[in-house]
Amino acid sequence: MKENLLQTPTEPLLDYFNRFIPLSGEEKQLVSELFKPRLYRKRQYVLQEGDICVQFNFVVRGCLRMYKIDEKGNTHIIQFTAENWWLMDIGSFHGKTPSELNIDALEDTMVFQISHENLIELYTRAPKFNLIFRVLIENSFVSLQKRLLQNISSTAEERYLSFMQSYSHLTNRLPQVQMAAFIGISPEFLSRLRNKQVKAKS
Repeated sequence: MKENLLQTPTEPLLDYFNRFIPLSGEEKQLVSELFKPRLYRKRQYVLQEGDICVQFNFVVRGCLRMYKIDEKGNTHIIQFTAENWWLMDIGSFHGKTPSELNIDALEDTMVFQISHENLIELYTRAPKFNLIFRVLIENSFVSLQKRLLQNISSTAEERYLSFMQSYSHLTNRLPQVQMAAFIGISPEFLSRLRNKQVKAKS
């Protein structure tokens, strides 16, 4: 049965913003006006390499991945995004340039989206969102910086343990091949790491 997107409640999005700064009634109404619901089916693209990223996505339910396919056909996963997280190609979104990345849905995924133009309008009409999104972007930058440092200075086992800690809510939802692509190892090596951890706990 097709979902009625027009009746999709904005409560998860409003709850997210309220954790930063309580919103007024007018600001809640503004969020409802400027953010649009969108349903992506499993395996459907949110963004394809070569296209311009025109939406900032807040995941209500489901899971998205952002990734790059290299010249040899290998998939390098940059980020997984599940409930109450955000995802976009920030360089393409703000620079309005073609993206080098792909974003697709690993599950049927409901999002709220805002365009660059509407985001600027949100900042102008409700300045407190400037602070909210600044903190959001800063936190994302810190996470990506930590991931970069891990990739150049951590062992595969350390990256696996970090993944299990950061994405514990997704470990039973993601195929092993996806987790391996994120960590930067083969699925076979990931199996050995998981078996090692199971034996260590027992």
